[in-house]
Amino acid sequence: MTDFVDFPDLNLSDVQAKIDTGAYTSALHCQDVQLIKSGGETMLSFQVIARNNEQVHQFYSNQFSQRTIRNSFGVSEKRYVIKTRVVLFGRSIRAEFTLADREHLRNPVLLGRKLLKNRFIVDVSQKNLSYQAKLASSRRSSVT
Repeated sequence: MTDFVDFPDLNLSDVQAKIDTGAYTSALHCQDVQLIKSGGETMLSFQVIARNNEQVHQFYSNQFSQRTIRNSFGVSEKRYVIKTRVVLFGRSIRAEFTLADREHLRNPVLLGRKLLKNRFIVDVSQKNLSYQAKLASSRRSSVT
């Protein structure tokens, strides 16, 4: 199942996301992820690629962690994790996203069950329900 989501903290909208109840964590497509020293502080630097590799946005964060994640092939790898807001069905949810190079995958975002649990019921026969609700809401507000 797929949908389109917004990341207001990252100034990204209508990003295609795969809803994957088999994945525990959520992932965001990033490149050039690295630690940098700024003064006495360690910062995480990463690039988020906008829709269709159109535009690169550089971000820095001093609030991050690192953990071992098992990828889709069952191989453990260390990934950086950030917390950011994602908007789904008009709800702004602060969630953890691992930063992963998803360039060769169809969807730049993966929404895992940790984000979905106790918030949503997944109907795999449906597609883009949140995005359709967003469009309908914007049409209603433009009419009034």
